[in-house]
Amino acid sequence: MFRAKLPPWLVLLLPAFIIILAVVAIPLILSLYSSFTPYHLTRPDTLWKWTGSFNYIKAASDANFWKAFGRTVLLLTIALNTEMLLGLGLALMVSKVTRGQRALRTAMMFPMMFSPILVGFQFKFIFNDNVGLVNNALQSLGLTDVAIPWLVDGNLAMFAIIFAEVWTSTSVFAILILAGLFAIPQDPLEAAKVDGCTPWQSFRFVTLPFLMPFIYIAMAIRSLDVARAYDIVQVMTNGGPARRTELLWTLIGRTGYVDARMGYANAMGYIAILMSIGFTIYFFLKLQTARRELGMGEM
Repeated sequence: MFRAKLPPWLVLLLPAFIIILAVVAIPLILSLYSSFTPYHLTRPDTLWKWTGSFNYIKAASDANFWKAFGRTVLLLTIALNTEMLLGLGLALMVSKVTRGQRALRTAMMFPMMFSPILVGFQFKFIFNDNVGLVNNALQSLGLTDVAIPWLVDGNLAMFAIIFAEVWTSTSVFAILILAGLFAIPQDPLEAAKVDGCTPWQSFRFVTLPFLMPFIYIAMAIRSLDVARAYDIVQVMTNGGPARRTELLWTLIGRTGYVDARMGYANAMGYIAILMSIGFTIYFFLKLQTARRELGMGEM
């Protein structure tokens, strides 16, 4: 009797393929299918009612969806640029340290080691109206007589969320930019000194162009993180007050698990994924451009 024999490499990889199929592929296919149905968690029979692109059209005309999208882009823009500037400054300072640099590099990584949920609870306490450290410090210094409603006022609540995001992820930029600083060849810097360039001109026209590929890599990584921000916002404000800090993924979570409209939530989720891919492609193209300008060729 003929018996098919699997190649050894496939036998070794088969458990991994089975796990990926069970944990990733099947849920992904099911969620994609349910996005074309009116699936409601309390009515399982709705999973088998095909409605086509109705959920996607509904999301495209939903004002709450586009408001959440605008807040997500605002958070992404402010957080990425602030983290880049702070990370650049931190990396430049650490690169000048001659003793204890390894300890500093390790300390820089501490904020990114904390769970986003833990960071959310930490800053929820720091910005608390009554017992928060920020209000207590401001009142002790005499800068204000009343408690500032950091997490109740919509604009201040968004500032608090951005502050928490920047605190926890600036080290991503700092570590990658520091790696770029160590990789810069010394010949162009020495040539700039010989030509009489000032420190600022050397940084602007020599150092910074070499660092741009590392900055775009960090931005690509962080754009994906910020675009799917959920934990910190959910813990600190739960999207409030009055949805003033509602982001894409907090809106999707509320729609799917609170309102139980899972089909509609999955449709919004796939739209958000496509937008995240768009940001990634943008930063990847900028990375390729920066590499070509340095004569590094294609990736």
